[in-house]
Order: sequence, then structure tokens, then C-alpha cells
Amino acid sequence: MVTVIKSGHSIHRIFNYNENKVKVGMAECIGVGNYPVDHDKMSLTMKMNRLLKQLELNENVTRNSVHISLNFHPSESHFSKEKLMAIVETYMDKIGFGKQPYLVYQHHDAGHPHIHLVTTNIEADGKRIDLHHLGIRKSEPARKIIEKEFGLINAESQRKQEQYLLKPVSLAKVLYGKSQTKMAIQNVLESVLSQYRYTNLPELNAVLKQYNVMAERGGENSRVYQHNGLLYRILDADGNPIGVPIKASTFYNQPTLKFLEEKFKENESKRMPHKARIKNAIDMILTREKVTLHKLIKALEKQGIHVAQRKSNTGLIYGITYVDHQTKCVFNGSALGKQYSAKAIQERCQQKAVPEQKLPSYSAQEPIGLQLQANAAEAETKAHPNAMQIAAPFKEIENLLDNLMQAEQTSNYLPYQLKRKRKKRRRKNLNNNQ
Repeated sequence: MVTVIKSGHSIHRIFNYNENKVKVGMAECIGVGNYPVDHDKMSLTMKMNRLLKQLELNENVTRNSVHISLNFHPSESHFSKEKLMAIVETYMDKIGFGKQPYLVYQHHDAGHPHIHLVTTNIEADGKRIDLHHLGIRKSEPARKIIEKEFGLINAESQRKQEQYLLKPVSLAKVLYGKSQTKMAIQNVLESVLSQYRYTNLPELNAVLKQYNVMAERGGENSRVYQHNGLLYRILDADGNPIGVPIKASTFYNQPTLKFLEEKFKENESKRMPHKARIKNAIDMILTREKVTLHKLIKALEKQGIHVAQRKSNTGLIYGITYVDHQTKCVFNGSALGKQYSAKAIQERCQQKAVPEQKLPSYSAQEPIGLQLQANAAEAETKAHPNAMQIAAPFKEIENLLDNLMQAEQTSNYLPYQLKRKRKKRRRKNLNNNQ
């Protein structure tokens, strides 16, 4: 079981969200807690008034509405309403909401069974139930106890296997009208905004576009952009916007630009421990020979990492965003490092091993050294047709230097005896002899 707890300023938004799904047949109210009458005997006004009366006990608390969803494994869709209510009662009691008024809705709009709880944190004596870290302090311990007590599939093991996958919006359903479109977008936003760690709008859209949804601010001259507004749209199979855009402020949890900017700051530090997983996955794949960009993307998909490409009108890839569905972290390529940006990844994928060059066979009549010199000269001439003309003056200078530096040679041969110097004969002193 996976639990999600959200608090808000308007109990009306949460209540209307669930009741609107009941109207279109995508949910049903299966029970209530601490109400004087059973759920099937109450009107909408009676359901709402019980919660409003509780809020009046402490009007100083502005964040007074609580919306909780309990999500189960797809194989647990056979649970009866009685068992679901027993799980709800145990859970609410263990997180400190056992005496609070609450409504229970079973939804049928996702690939896995889940129920929604609508309640308030204002107690009967007017005190406020502390919501700070409620999930860590009380919800997680309660979840583990309930999984053992009711024999539920362990959520921690299933998170690793990605059993709670969100399905893309079905275009066949949203084309009927604005109400269907809004509901389809709401389902995607509920899962993506709270679970994934993104730090800017393009990173968020890298996740939303996988489910045929996109957030946009409009043109710089538009009124929406100038007033820091935000719109959500449905995308067709080709990624083109269709239908009428819906303002963020009209959704019950108000996923406005201001709300997202706060999430951007929070997610910056939360996603850092998971950066290495994507980098290591890319590096390991690129160590293989002849890995193209297409093969890299396919290999990363097998590891739960989606690669969102941003292309120009001419098809040029100018940006890459990595969406890790296992860690729920989103990184722009440059955020991982320069070598993981769009340009660097394309260059790394285009690198191929240089084939070995085979030397040509040489005849036995011609020395190998002379043939290599001739081949090199021929290749140089083909590469640079004017190379011989340019190099001619330098060749003459080289020949002249060789001649000057060469030892002098002569063909005249003298015997060794003739080369010896003759000894001078001493002249006799004639005066002494006389």
C-alpha cells in the first residue's frame, strides 16, 4: 500500500473533486467516519455541512483540509468494500484521525485500485492536529502494520519494480468536453507533482508529456505570462496541443506557478543523491562498441530512464532531459555535467573504433623502404595536388645543404709510401771539416 497525504486551504475543492467523479461514474462514496447517518442516506449538503461545522471550531487555522489517498497493488482490486473500510478505520486511528469526520471514496480512474479520504485536522475541542511530517511520523509506521495485519503486498518492494505506473491520458475520453479534459489532467498532476523531483518547467514537462499533458506559460506578451499564470493542456499522439487550455488555479490542489516554484527549490537538494545512477548507466552503455543514440535511448529505457529530446523545427537535437522513473528524479543533461549534454552525448555516440589499416603487398624486386616512400609521396600528392610545386624550392635548399655537409670524396689514389714526409738531411758543416 502506498499513501499520499495532502493538506489545503479549501475543503470545498477536495469535496467537489471527489463528488464530481461520482457524477461521471468514475468513483463512488463507499463509507463515512464519525457521521450521524450512513453515507447512502445523506445528501451532498449533509456530507459537506458536517465538515464545515468542524472547521468553525477553530477559524484561525487556514490550512484545515486534508486529502489522503491509499493506493493498492493491481492484484488487490478484488477487495470488498467492507475490507477497504476496515483498512481505512485502522489507518485513520493510527495516524491520529480516528475521531475526525471523514468521507471515503473508491476511485475507478487508474490502473491500480485506490481510495480517497476527505477530512479535516480541526478536532472536536477546537485544537489542531499537527500535520508537519505526518507521513514520516505516523503514516509510514501505520502502513507497515496494516500491510502485515491485512496481508497486503509490501509497498517498498513494489516501488522498486514500478508496479504503480501511471497510464497516459486516453484521448478518446478527453475529447468529449472540458470536464473530461480537466479530470484527465487532474489525475496525471496528482501523481506527477508530488512524486517526481524536478527543478524547472521543462523538466516537469519531460514527465508530463509522457502522459499527454503539458504545462505552459503562454507567450511573453500574453496576459497569462505577464500575470505569472500557468496553463495545462492535453497533447495528441504527435505531441501537439489539442482542446482548450485550463488555468492552474481552477484545479482543486491549485498547481500554480507559485506552487511549482516552491517545489523547484525543494527538489534541488532531494534529487542530488540520485544523480550518479543516471551517469553510471550512461557511461556503462557507452563503453560498448558502436552504440548509436537510438541504441542508447533504448538501453536506458530498459533501466527505467526515459530520454526526452528537445528538437528544432529542422529536427536538430539541442537539448536532452533524463527522467528516472525508478528514483522519480529528473535531470537536464547539463545538470549532470558537460559530457551528458545533448551535444556531448551525440558526439560520444558517433565515436567509432578506427578499423585496422592493412599494408599493401610489395614485390620482392623492389626494396620495401623505397616502396613506402613512393606510396607516401603519392598519397601526399593526391591530398594536396600543388604540394610538389610548393615544396620544390625547399627541396633545392635541402639538396644544397646535403652537398655542403657531405664528406669530400676523390678518385685519385696514392700509395702509403708516397704519402710519408721525407726526412731532411742534415748538412755537414764544411768549416769544421776543413
